Amino acid sequence: MLRGLAIGVICLAVGRGLQATASAESGASCPDVEVVFARGTFEAPGIGDTGQAFVDALNSRLGGSAVDVYAVDYPASLDFNDAAQGVIDASNRVESIAATCPHTKIVLGGYSQGAAVAGYTTSDAVPPGYVLPAGLTGVMPATIATHVVAVTLFGKPSNGFLNLIDRSAPPITIGHLYAGKTLELCAAGDPVCAGGLDRAAHSAYKDNGMAEQAAEFASNALV
Repeated sequence: MLRGLAIGVICLAVGRGLQATASAESGASCPDVEVVFARGTFEAPGIGDTGQAFVDALNSRLGGSAVDVYAVDYPASLDFNDAAQGVIDASNRVESIAATCPHTKIVLGGYSQGAAVAGYTTSDAVPPGYVLPAGLTGVMPATIATHVVAVTLFGKPSNGFLNLIDRSAPPITIGHLYAGKTLELCAAGDPVCAGGLDRAAHSAYKDNGMAEQAAEFASNALV
């Protein structure tokens, strides 16, 4: 029953609205801000409903700042092992922006499985005994952390939930260089992050006020 609940909840993240798409740099121009966001399970490619609500709320607070959005490229499927593809893509993107646009401020975020992707991306150490999947050679260099001004995580899977869906998954530990600039948002009753039984809570981040809360947090970090 618990596994059924886990699968049922993680299937809730289905994209329904217009999504922001990955934006490439045009010529030598660099944005003031880039949001790197990973969507939730089964959401269509893009940043998903929660990501879109967050970006919209952030844009409304930043006035004339140039904000680019990068949608992390990964399957977002029920096979949690595929989340590693998201960690690879998010890490590569963050490192690329830091190298090519050193003055661009990066906001990293994710929803549900995407929050796990973003969380793993901040890791500062490989868990003992854990073998990195193909494509991952280690954690991001410590110098990259200075380019990431905020991390916003919506409905990040708890360790208990991870054990339900993939016992081989390492715990999601925010790296110490990112911990002080990370906001984790978990709705009351959310089965994925809070161990609750309210499935609707897990899909409510786009309109329960938490997207606005995350945008306020990120905008303050961007000042």
